[in-house]
Amino acid sequence: MHQLQSTQDNIQEDNDWDLVIESKRSLFFVDFKSIWNYRDLLFILVKRDITSFYKQTILGPLWFFIQPLFTTFTFTVIFGNLAALSTDGLPQPLFYLTGVIAWNYFNDCLVGTGNIFRTNAPIFGKVYFPRLVMPLSLVLSNLIKFGVQFLLLVILILVYTFLYGFNPPLGWGLLLIPVLIILMAVLGLSAGMVVSSMTTKYRDLSFLVGFGMTLFMYATPVIYPLSSAPDKYQWFLKLNPLTTIMEGFRLFILGTGSFSWVGIAYAISFSILLFIVGIFLFNRVEKDFIDTV
Repeated sequence: MHQLQSTQDNIQEDNDWDLVIESKRSLFFVDFKSIWNYRDLLFILVKRDITSFYKQTILGPLWFFIQPLFTTFTFTVIFGNLAALSTDGLPQPLFYLTGVIAWNYFNDCLVGTGNIFRTNAPIFGKVYFPRLVMPLSLVLSNLIKFGVQFLLLVILILVYTFLYGFNPPLGWGLLLIPVLIILMAVLGLSAGMVVSSMTTKYRDLSFLVGFGMTLFMYATPVIYPLSSAPDKYQWFLKLNPLTTIMEGFRLFILGTGSFSWVGIAYAISFSILLFIVGIFLFNRVEKDFIDTV
């Protein structure tokens, strides 16, 4: 009995630590310095994402052009001709291609980031690096694909300009296009981080996102202009931060669409708030996700 008491006293003395080492990092913290230090890895991951997209395919990089062209053709036939949806007087291929490439960028950022923990668990479990590097690499690689598809849009605009007399706007609005692209990237990244953090425990969410994004596209002015929606529903569509982005994208590039500074301020505020939530959940889950994935 005396020996047991002595052992308990020794354990109590051992627990009186002079120094306790624990993480002081806030869950809202973004370690930009570490991300910069691992920039070489970021570039390698971007290169990997680009090459893996067309690796072991016959047509290779041509798929960057084929996918938006086929989607635009399908939308033109179904929504433009059969359903006869309005395009605000714009040529149907230009209208749909503009919406397609913008939507694809947002969708690819969200879906890719949403699967980041599950698809890269083996790497996360073996090597240390700032985990945020992985979703950032997806945003950058998708930006390259967006740039290639945007070049396709420019070519199509030039064709319509010289052959059909289309007059694209060349005003100050072109300077706001990079702002809209950044907003799409932030929204896709932030929403993806929220999804990826939740799918580590709730796998059902990954299936929900799959068809949920298709439904969400119809709540975004991708295949129709905002002006064609009934007035009583326009307030609902404007709650979607992508509405202002899509409409502004078409307005500054094609000259037809709606834009308001209130709408862009709402989109920026929504993006910042969603980014904060995404960073909080991402930092919280990355500490022990490897045990649940």
